[in-house]
Amino acid sequence: MLYMERFFQFYINASIHVALAVISLCIVTVQRLNISVEYDLVGFLFFATIVCYNFVKYGVEAKKYLIVARPAHKPIQIFSFFSFLACSYFFFQLPTRLWVIIGILTLLSAFYAVPLLPRSKNLRSLSGFKIFLVAVVWVGFTVIVPAISNGLGFSIQVLLLGLQNFILVLILILPFEIRDLKYDKVELKTLPQRWGIPKTKRFGYILVFLFLILGLLLTNGQWPKMAFYALISILLLTVLRRTKYHQSPYFSSFWVEGIPILWLLLREFCQSVL
Repeated sequence: MLYMERFFQFYINASIHVALAVISLCIVTVQRLNISVEYDLVGFLFFATIVCYNFVKYGVEAKKYLIVARPAHKPIQIFSFFSFLACSYFFFQLPTRLWVIIGILTLLSAFYAVPLLPRSKNLRSLSGFKIFLVAVVWVGFTVIVPAISNGLGFSIQVLLLGLQNFILVLILILPFEIRDLKYDKVELKTLPQRWGIPKTKRFGYILVFLFLILGLLLTNGQWPKMAFYALISILLLTVLRRTKYHQSPYFSSFWVEGIPILWLLLREFCQSVL
């Protein structure tokens, strides 16, 4: 049991779970656009997410990323290094037309943690900007990149899917914002810091309503799909309602972050009607 617990902690702390969430949301989006799953892109997204999230979590300053202070982080550093090699391999398998948009999204991700200029702040430090930046990057990788890869333009369906994924990511970030309220610096001005927990959760409920409306618009009146999006919306509402200031250790980092994975699994299970 001790080994299983250590493996699970590594699975969460090394950002494997969030990487699975990103590729799950990407695959769901690809399925909804009726385009093929490109496994080079999936491989790139998986390993790129691991590298990016571990850099943000453990290497806010570059020297800390190269020289870790805690021995417990050493395996994660080594894992991240090999993930970077795998990410680089898959990147060069992708069509060159994707390189520019991937480069832009990568810079946004890097500047989230690293200041643009030596004496300036990183993008994460800009008050109230953090969650929207994260949502934009997720949308870029889970909607825009697959659409461009398959030669799709910015159709109404692509734009609506992008907006829905943007709203979904905002919803999923709110439990983390509430959890981190006791750790975040005052100057970050996160939504819970500005509005308090009750108003932040009410904002989340509004986002869930918008998520559902967009989902219904994208179903073209097909009742099985409408019922499915109602189910996902109920799940999101339940998660928000159960979000507290004092959370269990893995409430956000496992259960909340696992919702895109559950979404994909439910779609695969109900493939005959969805």
